[in-house]
Formats: sequence, C-alpha cells, structure tokens
Amino acid sequence: MLVPEGRHEVTTEGGWMLLQRIFPEGFGAKLKNAGIVVSVFIDADVRQVEAAARIGVAVCEIHTGPYAHAFHQKGRDAESPEVVAQLKTIQVAGEAIRALKMRFNAGHALNYVNVQPVARLAGLRELHIGHAIVSRALFVGLREAVREMKQLMVQAAR
Repeated sequence: MLVPEGRHEVTTEGGWMLLQRIFPEGFGAKLKNAGIVVSVFIDADVRQVEAAARIGVAVCEIHTGPYAHAFHQKGRDAESPEVVAQLKTIQVAGEAIRALKMRFNAGHALNYVNVQPVARLAGLRELHIGHAIVSRALFVGLREAVREMKQLMVQAAR
C-alpha cells in the first residue's frame, strides 16, 4: 500500500494526488511481475482512479476521511445532504475502480457509528479500520472489538 505521509502528519490527511507525476506509467505492472500486489491510497476522484489504472496498480483504497468528517459535523445524520454527497463520491470512485478491473477498498476515520453506509457500497472488498477497533479493544478486548465491527459490516452488506 502506497500512502502519502507528510513529515508533520499524525495520520494520513488525504490520498495521493497526481499519481502519474509521482509514479511512471506501468510502475505497478513492474512490481506485479515481481510478485508484489500494489495498492494506492487515493481520494475519491475518478481522475485519480484513472491515473491509478495507468500506472498499473491492482488495488485502490479510497480515502473516506471527508465522508467521516461530514458525518460527524452533521450530527451523525447519514441522510444529511453533505453526508450523502460524500458517500456518492466514494460510490462513483468505487464504480470507476471496478470498471477498470481493480479492487475497491476504502478506509480512514471509519468507526462503529459511520461504517455501515460505506460497508453497503457495491463491490467493496475491504475496509481499513484500525484506530476505532484498537480504541474499542481497550474497553472490551480485541476479539470483541473485531466481532462488533464485523457484525456491523455484515449487517450493512445484507
């Protein structure tokens, strides 16, 4: 997973921008030929999805931070226009990822309250949710924290 990190960031604040300026066309194919599955962390922007396809990666993880922040700012209202718009942006990016024959993953700032709308998205293969699970595990243990998150994701996928 190729993730952009700024020197002063505590956590990643966004996905790669202008992938082709950073990685040459065919970059991912070269690594694939060496037996390495390449994934990139990108913003929910179809142009970035297309750039990921051009450099030849197998997996795109969509940055869900803007959705999570809107969800929090709008009082956890999943039907708020701002939240719906952010979710739609992720959905459109996911559809583009799948149309270009890459794997669609998502993550960042997802938690037990906001995960289900994202988990419902068609074709989503993985959700990356580390912080919320580890934080919850401090109170209920890791096995229970993972079980609770998995239950939410399974319910959403139905």
